[in-house]
Amino acid sequence: MFLNSNNYLDYDLKNKIVIFPTDTVYGIGCLYKDIDSIRKIYDIKDRDFSKPMVILCSNFDQIRTLIERDQEIPDYIRKHWPGKLTVIFFKNSSVNNLITSGKQTVGIRIPGNKISLDLLNKYGPMVVTSLNLSNEPAITKFSDVLKFENKVDFIIGSVNLDAEPSTVYDLTQKKTLRQGEIKI
Repeated sequence: MFLNSNNYLDYDLKNKIVIFPTDTVYGIGCLYKDIDSIRKIYDIKDRDFSKPMVILCSNFDQIRTLIERDQEIPDYIRKHWPGKLTVIFFKNSSVNNLITSGKQTVGIRIPGNKISLDLLNKYGPMVVTSLNLSNEPAITKFSDVLKFENKVDFIIGSVNLDAEPSTVYDLTQKKTLRQGEIKI
């Protein structure tokens, strides 16, 4: 079902898979506690279960519910959020191993896109990955999104995006894993 700027917050996302624009590329995601939908996303993308996914949050309070209690979020990270920065933290027990491929760390981002933030504010953290088949480029053109129409519950948005993927910074090791627009 296609949703637009007038109705995308009117539907229940529980046990649903949704495609939506982020501030970088189109993402495919679900609520972070919805393990069945997470498995379906791996299937839709033909993604290897050894590749972890990211959790998007709308604020620092949501992040705190996902990471180990004693971890700090340094100012040099805070100043880039919302934005095109994914940070690797030590996860807490609320984050299912399926999301992290069994790792004790989790990638988290606060996106700078209004639709993304609205969804996260209303529904809470979401497991999200780029919309594409595994090992293919992330989707930025809405016409390419349509190829996934029969595989998901909702599609939000209809614009073309033109941003590169986010910078990925591993706070646990203090190193950049993927360089994007933001420099740490």
